[in-house]
Amino acid sequence: MVKILFLHPDLGIGGAERLVLDAALAFKSKGHEVAFYTNHHDPTHCFAETRNGTFPVTVVGDWIPRSIFGRFKAACAYVRMVYAAVYLAWYVIPVEEPTLIFCDLISLCIPFLKMARGPFRVVFYCHHPDKLLTSEGGFFKKIYRAPLNWLEELTTARADKVLVNSKYTARVYQDAFQKIKDIPDICYPSINTEFFNTTVPKPLKEVVPVGLDKFIFLSINRYERKKNLQLALRALEHLKHILSESDWNRVHLIMAGGFDPINLENMEHYIELTDLAAELDIEDKVTFMKSPNDTEKVSLLYHCKALVYTPSNEHFGIVPLEAMYYKKPVIAVNSGGPTETIVNDVTGFLCEPNSESFARAMSKLIWAPELVDKLGEAGRKRFDTKFSFDAFTEQLDGILNRERQIISEVRAIEYEQRKKK
Repeated sequence: MVKILFLHPDLGIGGAERLVLDAALAFKSKGHEVAFYTNHHDPTHCFAETRNGTFPVTVVGDWIPRSIFGRFKAACAYVRMVYAAVYLAWYVIPVEEPTLIFCDLISLCIPFLKMARGPFRVVFYCHHPDKLLTSEGGFFKKIYRAPLNWLEELTTARADKVLVNSKYTARVYQDAFQKIKDIPDICYPSINTEFFNTTVPKPLKEVVPVGLDKFIFLSINRYERKKNLQLALRALEHLKHILSESDWNRVHLIMAGGFDPINLENMEHYIELTDLAAELDIEDKVTFMKSPNDTEKVSLLYHCKALVYTPSNEHFGIVPLEAMYYKKPVIAVNSGGPTETIVNDVTGFLCEPNSESFARAMSKLIWAPELVDKLGEAGRKRFDTKFSFDAFTEQLDGILNRERQIISEVRAIEYEQRKKK
């Protein structure tokens, strides 16, 4: 048994949080001891594993502001993570003596973690280069971002091992960080299938006021503009003009998304989407849900007919895997991570990011119920073959064993050097 520490900025509800929790579950299943350190953890807005005591969670640096007058969010996030890293380096690592420190999202913490003495290794999981996630801006925005982008590349290179979530992200990583010569390892995320297997779905009426006679399309994504959730609404409106009246009467869209009340964009975008539904005159065809809990999410996946996944250039995308596990066809944009998880016309449909393309794919499923079952079965088979939790666990355990071997070799060299002295 070894000890593994996870350092993550905000243990809320999102794909990055799900990934690190699943990685922690994978390590724990191998008998290792795991603990989380974070800048923010709200028990009312988090996954069950950090709320029910599966893992100990220590919050460090939450008193540092997230922004300054609504600006400088990236700089504040960097400062918060550096503070947490210094805390770990001075007060935690010397006492806990971890073998592995697993961090993600913000690489600036890595050099500060390595200030601590001890034979530990730092693994950085790069979901996507942060420098590419920021929106375009003017001259002053470029001046502000320049040192942050430079620091991101410099500090990412300090990790002992870098992992990425897909071949797509590996290509983006190498293009973004051309001074880093080491090629990152691809570690496809998975899902906690044990939870899915042991959770009994609720009747749909207990989750949303929608009848089982409806053909339910499901969208699960945080209420963020980059997730392109408007596409699902516009595709639904376009679908109205394709279907017969009787088929249209059967259709319903559930939009379930992570919603943090202290996140201004979540609040703004939720209002934008509800306004758009009213503008498109499809209000009665859409149910909006804020931050469904894990059981509600399982229930939605169980009862829906298909998943509509709208982000373009998504780094990987956990939700399509969850839908495939539940034998649901996935309709997604033909870019980024979904091109590696979804096989077009086999497990779902890869579409252009426009309402017409999505609506055509949706209509195919409504007109051919047998196709829903066929694509769903193929999706589950693909999940079991390539993205199972067992495969994810073995890959992470292999990485851990290689890092432990390096530690052993370093110790042997240091021992020989001491003998010579």
